[in-house]
Amino acid sequence: MELAQCAYDIHIGAGLLSDAALLRAAIAGPQAMIVSDEQVASRYLGRLQETLATLPGLSYDSVILPVGEQHKTLSGLTPIYDALIASGAGRDVSLLALGGGVVGDMCGLAAATYLRGVDFVQLPTTLLAQVDASVGGKTAVDHPVAKNMIGAFHQPRCVIADVETLSSLPLREYRAGLAEVVKYGALGDREFFAWLERHSAALLRRETALQLEVIRRSCEHKSAIVAADERESGQRALLNFGHSFAHAIEAVEAYRGLRHGEAVAVGMVLAARLSAHCGMLTDADVSRLVALLTALGLPVRVPSELSADDLIAAMQHDKKRRAGQLHLVLLEAIGAARLVEFNDAQALRAVWEDNS
Repeated sequence: MELAQCAYDIHIGAGLLSDAALLRAAIAGPQAMIVSDEQVASRYLGRLQETLATLPGLSYDSVILPVGEQHKTLSGLTPIYDALIASGAGRDVSLLALGGGVVGDMCGLAAATYLRGVDFVQLPTTLLAQVDASVGGKTAVDHPVAKNMIGAFHQPRCVIADVETLSSLPLREYRAGLAEVVKYGALGDREFFAWLERHSAALLRRETALQLEVIRRSCEHKSAIVAADERESGQRALLNFGHSFAHAIEAVEAYRGLRHGEAVAVGMVLAARLSAHCGMLTDADVSRLVALLTALGLPVRVPSELSADDLIAAMQHDKKRRAGQLHLVLLEAIGAARLVEFNDAQALRAVWEDNS
């Protein structure tokens, strides 16, 4: 399965890490550097290396990063740069991001900045990365007070999503990826949202046909929006539905608590409840969102140990602030979202406190 709405192709299928012809076409130059983490490398690095070894004229190395969002920092990029310099990599090197969203973000930012920009290819191995993080060209690392504050827009040459990697994904990580899938239905596709409601149990059974369908539809939604607004000057901001709240939770937890997708699930509920508080969304639609997320095994409440004061303070560092004002993605209905300039501190506090 291949999508081409972006300026690059998105390949979705089974066994793609073993597809020599596909990888040869993706790697433009004579040298590649695989960037992965310890967990993913133990499962899939060998498979990728076996495929690359069959490609004539290609040399390759690898660098393995520690696992976890807490390592997604400027200093965490140093091993990638060190490996590139040690291998003598020039501007014709291709970086291969083999892993989840953290690896994709770090590899992409390294590619954007090494020698002022080299090619990279996304090889996402988690559901969250396959439906969201690998598409769109956002690359970044975290700052201690805010997520993804240091980064660059740098599009990959292509995305190669091998669904076979999802079979070894821990259930918690798999469910976290489904939160981003729900996001696409909630913000812009009421029919897709209803489809997810009907197939929630089968999705948790990891039926391959359904996995291919949710990855395809999610990538179609994101790539269409990104193609129209690559640098988030307008419509692309809608993709942040739930994320302003989620990023605050992640920052306050120092990226050691909820997974990103879990935080997004909670954030979507908070955004929906705030939408209802503002008279934009019906309580029935809030309940539908909560019910679907619950059916998929995702959290819908703020961790009780987090304080509203800390969370509100963290939101002041949100990347969507303009002229000191917070901009939030709120819902008018399931399948209809818009960006709202929001300055009702009392309502914001009430939503945080009522859902903890």
